[in-house]
Amino acid sequence: MTSFNKVILIGNLTKDPEIRYTPSGTAVSNFGLAVNHRYKLGEEMKDEVCFIDIVVFGKQAENSGQYLSKGQGVIVEGRLQQRRWESEDGQKRSRHEVVAQTLRYLPKRQASGGQGGERDGMAMEDVDQDVPF
Repeated sequence: MTSFNKVILIGNLTKDPEIRYTPSGTAVSNFGLAVNHRYKLGEEMKDEVCFIDIVVFGKQAENSGQYLSKGQGVIVEGRLQQRRWESEDGQKRSRHEVVAQTLRYLPKRQASGGQGGERDGMAMEDVDQDVPF
């Protein structure tokens, strides 16, 4: 049986990336990503937000710590991974996260003058879902 595991997300960082290093010296960066889904329910527009944990390794992890910050937009391409562990009280725990293979930084938001969702004159709704990679 063949399997395929690929995730592509466009969203905004929920916090500044946290950088740490493995004992072998590999950089690891963790940050949260908020991905919005807007839909119409009757006459009202609704927003649904999904919060996703992202982990990045190597040089991209170091770059993310240097160039990314809370609120900035990013395109993440990677794979979904489940981590499992046992808590101190013996409970089995698990969580899904995306292991990023490619990060593309979106332009930072303008400091003044635009609406919250605009970036350099382009609203997030204007981003085509079939973004070429």
